[in-house]
Order: sequence, then C-alpha cells, then structure tokens
Amino acid sequence: MLESLSGHGGLVLLRDSVEWEGRSLLKALIRQAALRLVYHDLFQDPLNWSNTGEALPGGALGVLRAMRRRAGPGPVTIALDSLSWLLLHLPCTALCQALHALSRQDSHRDDSSPVEHVCVLGLLHEELHGRGPLEALSSLAQTEVTLSGTGGQASAHILYRRPQHRLTHKIQWFSILPDFSLDLQGESPLKSQPHPDPRTHPVDPTTHLTFNLHLSEKEKEVKDSLTLPFQFSSEKQQALLCRGLGQPTSRIFYEPDAYDDLDQEDPDDDLDI
Repeated sequence: MLESLSGHGGLVLLRDSVEWEGRSLLKALIRQAALRLVYHDLFQDPLNWSNTGEALPGGALGVLRAMRRRAGPGPVTIALDSLSWLLLHLPCTALCQALHALSRQDSHRDDSSPVEHVCVLGLLHEELHGRGPLEALSSLAQTEVTLSGTGGQASAHILYRRPQHRLTHKIQWFSILPDFSLDLQGESPLKSQPHPDPRTHPVDPTTHLTFNLHLSEKEKEVKDSLTLPFQFSSEKQQALLCRGLGQPTSRIFYEPDAYDDLDQEDPDDDLDI
C-alpha cells in the first residue's frame, strides 16, 4: 500500500511526530515518483532574494498556485516539505484553498492541456499545530498516513477517503533503507469504516442529562402507585356511565388527596375561628 500512495492522486497527508519522523518516508515516495516530480525549494530562499531562480509573485502561496500551471500534461507529483513551515507563513484558509486547487482532478494547465494525474505529498508535523489546522488539512486529504511504531519498528496507519465509498484503513509495517527505498515487512487486513470521519467519537446523548432515565425497582413501584389527574376512580366512572332516570344531570365529585387538610366544620375554609 505504501508503494502505491502517490498513484491514487489528490492530497496525501503524512503526519509524523517527534518519536517517528516522516521525512524519510517522504523522500522514499519522492524517489518512486522521480519521473513525475515538480519540486521547488522555498525553505532556503522563499522570496528569491539571492536571485537563484525565477522570482514568483506572492511568495510561497504564489509558488503553490504556479506549480500546476508549470507542470506538463502528464502525471505530476508535488512534494511539500513541509506543510508545517507553510502554516507558519500563510493563513490556514489560504493554504487549504491552494492545496484544494492543486489536488483537483479537473484542473487544467491551460485551456487545451489537461493535467492527467496530480499527487500532492505534504509532510505535516502535527505536534506543532492546534486541532483546527490539523482537522482542516485532514478534511482535504484523500489519503492520510499517520506514522507510529513499537519497539523500534515503524508503522504507517493509512486512511483512504474516496468519493461515494466507505473509508478504508490499513496498517503497514515498513523500514526505509539508506538509499530511501521502502522495505515493506507486513500489513494488517483492510478494514472499512462506516462513518465519514474516524476521529469523531460517538456521543452518548444520555451522558449530560439533568434528569435520570433509569429508575430503580423502588422508584418504579412508587411510579406505578401514583394516580394521574385524568384517571377516574371506579365510583366516578360508574356514575358517569350509568346515569339513571330522575337523577340530576350534573354532579360534582371531589376526591381528596393524601395531603389535603379537610376541615369538616369549615370545608370552605372561610371562617376565622
């Protein structure tokens, strides 16, 4: 799976950490795509002050926008080392818009020459950024690779996002040789994710309620013994349903509650004794 990452197109996001660096994997993927690579060094001289190459207006953002126009009609791979450096110099929204324009399959180099296949490899040091930029870049990526490992053995957690398809997740164990070639050592079975975002944890709607949905046995007995206002006693039901001749057409029934303080000498409670 790792050897075919650059063949899927779109944005491939490589997320590394302090324990597991991702630049070697980026170079290994670049080595495989050397025949269709567009690479621009923005780190040493981002504004071309040393006159080492062609100065492009707009700085790093202008270079990103010009990469697609300068590419040939064949398949193209664009490696960004790194997106963390770009996030320090560009607004997150502007960078996301530029990456979206780069990875669009229906973009054209000019009016007559369509670019057949574009793959954007972006290295992101996720520990340098907050949750907002990480989620924004993750939503743009068609393929996301998170590097980790155990016991000195590196592993890549690969997540594929395809339109109108379920998410697929795979774990690939690998090592990188001194010549930056990949040595694949094993992988886990491919799994399908039914939800659109694996980072979204299911939320229990009953967690933060102000009332209790679950009653104990004693509470259930008390609940069943209560008489609701719309429930009539058998005497009242018999009087309403079986009204005989000569009886008054209307009667008033009063059923005192357990908490009523009924005084037989003063039922209306209007005497001051």
